[in-house]
Amino acid sequence: MKENDNLKLEKQLCFRLYNLSKLMNRLYSPVLKELQLTYPQYLVMLALWDNDGRSKKDTSKLLSVNQLGDKLDLDSGTLSPLLKRMEKQLLICRQRNNQDERRVEIILTKQGRQLKAKAEHIPEKMFSVTGMTLAELQNLNGQLDILLANMNDAL
Repeated sequence: MKENDNLKLEKQLCFRLYNLSKLMNRLYSPVLKELQLTYPQYLVMLALWDNDGRSKKDTSKLLSVNQLGDKLDLDSGTLSPLLKRMEKQLLICRQRNNQDERRVEIILTKQGRQLKAKAEHIPEKMFSVTGMTLAELQNLNGQLDILLANMNDAL
């Protein structure tokens, strides 16, 4: 009787993704340590730099805690303590929306905005260790986006 090799470890996509995720975290760790950020904090900062309302007065681009959680796929039990630590680091502040008190918005502080310049080298540094061309990496990102969408549809 032929053994079913579908259950071999090296055939599992989940195992490759798991190992890749661990390796990415190990590669990011020393780079982010220089900025005094953890990987989840870095993801928060990336999202906030994309949606920087600049001040408490300009709320047109501000992300709410709920929107940030949706964007990063983090629940409030994970996100709230993370944001509290970032607030203590003076990278962000949280404020209730004037029109809707239930909505808590996240504002980058001056220090949080300045950190962006210190982080600009990170994507290039991480790209340099992939051994891939830009086109290959863009293609891989597209394929992973399709995989994520398909698997989310299956839920």
